[in-house]
Amino acid sequence: MSVADVREAITQVHHKEWARVVAALTRRFGDLDIAEEAAAEAFATAVARWPADGVPPNPGAWLTTTANHKAIDRIRRENKRDDKQREAQMLYDDDPPEPLGAVDDERLRLIFTCCHPALAMETRVALTLRMVGGLTVPEIARAFLVQEATTGQRITRAKAKIKAARIPYRVPSAEDLPARVSGVLAVLFLVFNEGYLATGPDTDPVRHDLTAEAIRLTRLIRALLPDDGEVAGLLALMLLTEARRTARVSVSGELVPLDEQDRGAWDAALIAEGHRLVRERLATGLAPGRYQILAAINAVHTSARDMRDTDWSQVVALYDQLVRLDPSPIVAMNRAIAVAELDGPEVALAAVDRLEDKLAGYHAYHATRADLLRRLGRSQQSRAAYDKAIELTGNTAETAYLTRRRDQLG
Repeated sequence: MSVADVREAITQVHHKEWARVVAALTRRFGDLDIAEEAAAEAFATAVARWPADGVPPNPGAWLTTTANHKAIDRIRRENKRDDKQREAQMLYDDDPPEPLGAVDDERLRLIFTCCHPALAMETRVALTLRMVGGLTVPEIARAFLVQEATTGQRITRAKAKIKAARIPYRVPSAEDLPARVSGVLAVLFLVFNEGYLATGPDTDPVRHDLTAEAIRLTRLIRALLPDDGEVAGLLALMLLTEARRTARVSVSGELVPLDEQDRGAWDAALIAEGHRLVRERLATGLAPGRYQILAAINAVHTSARDMRDTDWSQVVALYDQLVRLDPSPIVAMNRAIAVAELDGPEVALAAVDRLEDKLAGYHAYHATRADLLRRLGRSQQSRAAYDKAIELTGNTAETAYLTRRRDQLG
């Protein structure tokens, strides 16, 4: 096995085992810092040793054992943590495991634990993405459209507050779930988005491991909270988006936009399930939440046999509802893209240009402007916008697509 093969194996193991290792260490030592740092050290040790020694038969067990030893070593070095050291001495005790509580999935339980209502929403989401999702600080920063330093500070403050307020690592009960579910859904939505269109240049452009895990965990929450409309909405949104995955990147590694995708390659079973969930929520007559509206928008797109058959007036009407719930600049930009199909690119461009101060560092903003300017025949300005989008994007498939579109300009 080559060094490259070993590094690829480590990457795959990381996304499968990270949450399990962190959860096991957090439960044993009661400290998120120790858990995360010991897990990181274990993976770093794997990077150093596996190329020479080979991948062990049970990589997950190897990482858990190594991380436990790293945690114990750190605790022993800290003289002021005698109580933690006593816990470490009990590493191999025969005590029965603690009850699982309302959530029996290891990763989902840790997500609910980290999404404690005592933490601000953005803080708990950032912490959980790092601790459980295994996303890097740069990936989380790109998800929030903020600087890496800001994201790092949020995570650091979250850990400090957990210690200062003595928030326990406790298995969540059924009564805990409703107060925490909004944060959990936000985490899963961002994990799914990172898989749907990876933001880093060093990963596959579409990461099925992340999208599949986000869907799996959302299905589990759906079973726990079957009457929660936003849980159903997020699951529908993920399914309708995942249905298009195989058509989103060409064999040459280039992103394929919605209007150019082979709709016959979409997963009909996932689309049918997503549409059923959307219809069930509509039948309740209750006011929809953010994820339910996003799912309904995707239902309109996946109902059309061809891009020309899309009911753009319905899409814009749904975005009008969404803007009232979530007046974020990204929602406003996506609404403008739909408006372009109804009222033309000039009207849409005016709306997009009003968002410059808030989205100047977001590659999709410049890509949207580039496309609208291209449709208006303003090639020089379009080229400049494409250049900026290419500079900011990290996804290799998206870079290839934007580069081709730019080079097609006269």
